Parts: sequence; structure tokens; C-alpha cells
Amino acid sequence: MSRLWSRFGARTAAVALLSVGVAGGIYLGDHQETQQQGRTAQVSLQVDEAEHDYQRERQAAHHVQSAKQRSAEYQAKLRAAKAAKEAAQRAKEAEAAAASRKKAREEAEAKKKAEEAAEKASKPYDGPVPDSCTEFSGNRRTGCSMMVQAGFGMDQFPCLNKLWNKESGWNHKARNPSSGAYGIPQSYPGNKMASAGSDWQTNPVTQIKWGLGYIEGRYGSPCKAWQQSQNTGSY
Repeated sequence: MSRLWSRFGARTAAVALLSVGVAGGIYLGDHQETQQQGRTAQVSLQVDEAEHDYQRERQAAHHVQSAKQRSAEYQAKLRAAKAAKEAAQRAKEAEAAAASRKKAREEAEAKKKAEEAAEKASKPYDGPVPDSCTEFSGNRRTGCSMMVQAGFGMDQFPCLNKLWNKESGWNHKARNPSSGAYGIPQSYPGNKMASAGSDWQTNPVTQIKWGLGYIEGRYGSPCKAWQQSQNTGSY
């Protein structure tokens, strides 16, 4: 700005000189009038040059200011774009983390349900368990004692009781007229029980022994055999 003021000062001084020269020319003679006109033209030229320099300095200052403003705006846009990009990245990461947590919860719930279903399948009976086989009588009491001796827990007897209640009502002489199945376990054919004893037709102990062996060999436990019977109607 000091250069602008110096140009302005030169312009003012030139105007002042021109004014003095014009005033002095009024009192000069014809000879001096020609010299005064030359000096006036010279001063006018200097004034024009000063005006041109002044305008050029103003334009240069304007260009510098415009360039600074454009640079500041550009930097602001860069900062805004960077902030928007970072915000979008954070949102994306938060969404991915939420999806991962949701998937983990769903997998945990599915695993829990599968474990509960497997546990229920292995032990479909969840009712009361008798304290001992003395709570029963007849073939049921015999069957309960033999089941425990075979290595099964008391929690399995409710399943065995339900299974053979359905099959024969624990009647060792029960015969299915349609299929020919026989005895407490409803062996089909009945003579398969001969592997446990020749008295399979009349001895409930022989029938129970064969029935427990069949259940253990095919299903693993009375409750699994009962589950099969519930699912398919037979075991």
C-alpha cells in the first residue's frame, strides 16, 4: 500500500505543478508561452503515467487478494471433504461392528437352541423321577429293578414305563392280533425273545431282559426309545 500512496503523491504533485505553470503563464509574454505549453504537455504526460501506474498497482493488489481468497476457499473444501470421508468411514465401521455383534448373538442363540433340542431328544421325559423301584409293583417293579441293574439311572424309568404301557400295558401275555408282536416289549416276531431264554412266552423276566438289551443296542436308552416311539409310532 505504501507504493500506492507514493503513486498517489506523485500524481498530486504533478497536478499542482500543472496548476502553477498555468497560473504563471498568464503573466509571461508570447515568447514564454511556447515554453510553457511544452512544460504543460510534459507534466500532463507524467500525470497520465502516474495514473496508469496507480491503476496497475490497484489491479495487482486485487489479484493477490482474490488469489488468497480462492486458496482459503479451496483449503476449506479440502478440510470439509476429509471430515466427510472420515465420518463415512466411522459410520461404516460402526455398521460392520453392529452386524458382527448381531451375527454373534444369532449364532449363540441358535447354538443354545440346538443344545436344548439335543438335550430334550436325549431325555424327552422331564417329569418327576421315582425315588426307588419300590414305588411300583408287579412287572413294573421287576422291570424297574432290572433296568437299574442294567446300568440305567432312575430318571430313565418314566420313559420305559410310558413306552411299555403303550406297547402292552406291561402284560407279558399281550399279543397284537394284527402283527403278531408279543409280550411286554411287543417283540416282532415274538420268538426273537428266545435269545434271552426259552421261556420267553411266559416269563416276564426273560421278556424284560430281551427288551432292555434291544433298547440299549438300538437306541442307547429307554428315553431315546420313547422319543422314537413318539416320533414314528413304534420303536
